[in-house]
Amino acid sequence: MAGDDLVRDWVDGWVVSRGATPPRAEPWGYTIHVGLEEHVGRHVLGATNDGVREDDVRKAAESTHARAFHLKVFADPERVLPWLGPEWRPYGSGDFLMARELTATAAPDVPAGYRLRTWTRSGVTRVLLTDTDGAFAARGQVAPTGASAVVDQIETSEHHRRKGLGTVIMGTLHAAAHALGATRAVLACTPDGRLLYESVGWRIVAPLTNAKHAGA
Repeated sequence: MAGDDLVRDWVDGWVVSRGATPPRAEPWGYTIHVGLEEHVGRHVLGATNDGVREDDVRKAAESTHARAFHLKVFADPERVLPWLGPEWRPYGSGDFLMARELTATAAPDVPAGYRLRTWTRSGVTRVLLTDTDGAFAARGQVAPTGASAVVDQIETSEHHRRKGLGTVIMGTLHAAAHALGATRAVLACTPDGRLLYESVGWRIVAPLTNAKHAGA
């Protein structure tokens, strides 16, 4: 799929996953309200890579003066950041938009010494791994929106890393999303998660530039 379509997939699934407002279409992309003190809302550019235009980034950045509004642009930070004013503070270096196709596969086996719990509420399927004492080990969630799904909030406790738990979480989410009708998935990753996602079949679509408005 084209990068622009994958951005829309990510926007549609992310708002379901996080309980944000439905995206409002803009000439340059989308506006979403999140409703948190440090994340009031976000502007998301609708293009990727070379399709991202300076005029569109500047228009999106100039459309708000609110503190704690975020900007997401799927292009190289070296291109994007010079287009922003000093009130925009970059963060999250090394993030990417990633995607993969989903096929019918069985959920992976749970390693010995762990217990898997899965539940769905308000369109979001959540997966939790705990140890035998019930302590947190790993988690993740997926929000299908028709043929696409957004994988989100993957986390593994530092005490349970390098045991294959991330692979179990991802495989379980893949199987759950496909069972609900999704044939493709997208996510926004940090450098810490990139190797895990690539190891289970995800590909990089575009770099992700993040910035947050510091206010007047």
